[in-house]
This record gives sequence, C-alpha cells and structure tokens, in this order.
Amino acid sequence: MAVFVVLQLLPGGPLAVYAADPSLTAEDLERLKAHFGLNDPIPIRYLKWLSTMARGDLGYSQVTHQAVGTMLGDRLPNTIYLQSIAFLATLLIAIPVGIVSAVRQYSWVDHAATLFAFVGHAVPTFWSGLLVIILFAVKFREWGLPSLPASGMTTLGAETTLTDRLAHLVLPVAVLALFNAAHYTRYVRSSMLDVLHQDYVRTARGKGLTETLLIWRHALKNASLPVITVITLDLPALFSGAVVIESIFAWPGMGRLFLESAARFDYAVLMGVVTISAALVIASTFLADLFYCWLDPRIRLA
Repeated sequence: MAVFVVLQLLPGGPLAVYAADPSLTAEDLERLKAHFGLNDPIPIRYLKWLSTMARGDLGYSQVTHQAVGTMLGDRLPNTIYLQSIAFLATLLIAIPVGIVSAVRQYSWVDHAATLFAFVGHAVPTFWSGLLVIILFAVKFREWGLPSLPASGMTTLGAETTLTDRLAHLVLPVAVLALFNAAHYTRYVRSSMLDVLHQDYVRTARGKGLTETLLIWRHALKNASLPVITVITLDLPALFSGAVVIESIFAWPGMGRLFLESAARFDYAVLMGVVTISAALVIASTFLADLFYCWLDPRIRLA
C-alpha cells in the first residue's frame, strides 16, 4: 500500500510514460486518465488494484502491453536459478568458515576469517562485480588466458550447452556468494561461540564425545536458530532479484526487470515485483517458524 501511494504521488504519476510522448496532447492524456480510472481518489484506486490482484490479475505493462504476470513468470525462473546456486555457494562457504573461526577462536584462522568477513561485506557488489568483469572477462582475454563471459545466461548465437551455462554463472555467483558469505560468517561464528560455552557442551565433551560429532550434531543445530532468522529475512531480497548484480551482468531476472521498469515508469510491473516481494516476506517468516520447531524441540507451534 505504501509503495502504491508513493508511485501515485510521483511527478507524472502512472501516466509518466505517456507524458514523455510528444505526439500526445493534453486531451489525449485526459482521456487516458479517465480510461485508467486515475481521476478517482487514491484510496479508490488502491482498492481497485487490490481487488484485481486478489483475483491473480496484476494488470498490463504500459510499455510492452504484456500481462505483468507473464513478464514476471518469464523472469522469475532466471532469478531463482541464479540465486539458488549463489545461496547454496554462500552456505558452503559461510558455515564451515564460521565454525572453524569459532572453534579456533583468536587463532590465525579466526583472524583471517574475521578479515574476510569485514572486507567482503564492506566491498559493495557493484564495485566487485565490475572488478571481476575487468579482470576475468577483459584482461584474461587480452593476456591470452581462458576468460569467462561477462553478461547474460548463455552465449548469443551459439549452441546452449551445460558448460556454457555454467561459465555464465561463475562470475555473478562468485560475487553474490562471497558478499553474502562474509555477512553470514559473523553470525555463524557468534552463535557457535555462545553454544560452545554452554554446560551441555562441556558435559558431552567430558563424556568422551568426539569433537566432530559434538560440533556438527549438537552445537551447530542449536547455533543455527539466529542464523536461520537472518537468512529467512534475506530470502525475499535474494529471490525477488539482486538488482545490482543482475544489472551489471545483464542477467534477465526480476532485479533487472524492476530496474528497467523504474527507468521507464512502468508502474504496473513495479507493483507486480513489490507484490511478489511482500508475499515472499510472509512465506519466509512462516518458513523460519517451521525451521525453529524442527531444530529446537523446546519450540512448538500451538
């Protein structure tokens, strides 16, 4: 609702894309306002949009004249494809590094992990993305080394193969995974340190339980609760599209669609992306509650 109201109040409003057309007269714009119901008060417009959205109709793009649902359906699988692999790579980096950092607290491994976390999270993705493109796509080609593709999901004009698709994934996944892993590593380390100092851990260690079994079966499970909270809060942002990464690497996903629609004042598409993001917030929060119950027997849903 807040986004809808803000979009209505911006200069030009939903007809901004038409106002830039010199072939349209003031009378034409007035007829378009009447056609789209823009002469109604904003609360009435919102209720109309809400009723059509509840029926599964997100409207039509004012630029491409395609159904918004169709446009989102074309882009969402691409975003899920990229973000799922990046998310898996993130966990494969963050969890082991965070555990080792906690187990070997104040060692050189811990200091290296801490440095990685601070530097990785401090470097913005738009800068690191451009940097890896310059190095691995441009400079490597100039130096005669095997280079990686810098944009798109596949090579245009070439046969789509598994190797080609994986090559296009390397750079965007690497940038996303390293940035997010730097963020999650600190949470894993902090949670593990809290758990490793609990009485039940010392008791289990005193009974002769192996360190590997103690960490992976007991400590990690209980340390996962705060990490899951952070991850589930980040999931909507991940799967509604990483705007910066998809723009830099020309990835045809939701994030790039959102940026293109904002530049073209395509209000219907913007509201469609926001609606999906809002639904993902609700779904991810519910998913977090289910994970809590699975990980901690003390938590039960009434």
